[in-house]
Amino acid sequence: MADDGIWSDYGSVWLAGAGPGDPDLLTRKAERLLQSADVVFHDALVGIGVLDLIPASVERISVGKRSGRHSKDQRSIDQMIVDAALAGKKVVRLKGGDPSIFGRATEELAACRAAGIAVRICPGVTAASAAAADLGVSLTLRGLARRLTFVTAHVVRGAVPDVDWAALADRQATLAVYMGKAAAAHVSAGLIGAGLPPDTPVALVENASLPERLTFLTRLDLLPLAAKSALRDGPAVILIGEALRGACPVDQSPLGEVLHAGN
Repeated sequence: MADDGIWSDYGSVWLAGAGPGDPDLLTRKAERLLQSADVVFHDALVGIGVLDLIPASVERISVGKRSGRHSKDQRSIDQMIVDAALAGKKVVRLKGGDPSIFGRATEELAACRAAGIAVRICPGVTAASAAAADLGVSLTLRGLARRLTFVTAHVVRGAVPDVDWAALADRQATLAVYMGKAAAAHVSAGLIGAGLPPDTPVALVENASLPERLTFLTRLDLLPLAAKSALRDGPAVILIGEALRGACPVDQSPLGEVLHAGN
């Protein structure tokens, strides 16, 4: 496939968003980049269907990081990208979701720019948007959910999230918590302690957009139990706020009932 001018030159880099996993949610531009690249460095969470779009002629290198199972440290990934570009290759750094949302894009952008390499970003569908689609709900709601806040609650095992709960306990907002399953108890306690009502609607979505997705509707005070018992080991996003009260997954489960798996 021709690159149609999307590459500035050989020896340049694109940070491309792979979306939440469903290859149909990949942008047309990202697909063109994958088709015309020389090498693709991809995350562990990039969907198999998306990886299958990479031609056999394109070098494919996994640099994925999963909790407790890091294959490469960030500095090594930065250097691999820079070395490939300096060797004259057209490089795609393929990241799950959107590169600019908890994708550690800043380090890779800085490394490329420090080496004088042209680098650009191709955005992707982020997990919160895909989760909202799976739930059949809007993340914003006139007069009720005027703001949307993204936060990561990723912690090292045994640590407590360093989060300003008072700033996040906003009844006029929808809160999207990324990488928050392990910290669900801290999220629940922190938000309730900061004044958010215990019965605030919560939705957990694992493997958003994929056939094997799981959706679970609960309330804030029951979030720790739900995160522990309802989900498996896939990537999940936690959505919190009054806008979720109208959530209607495919199985039509009312708030507080158990799980919906797949289509």
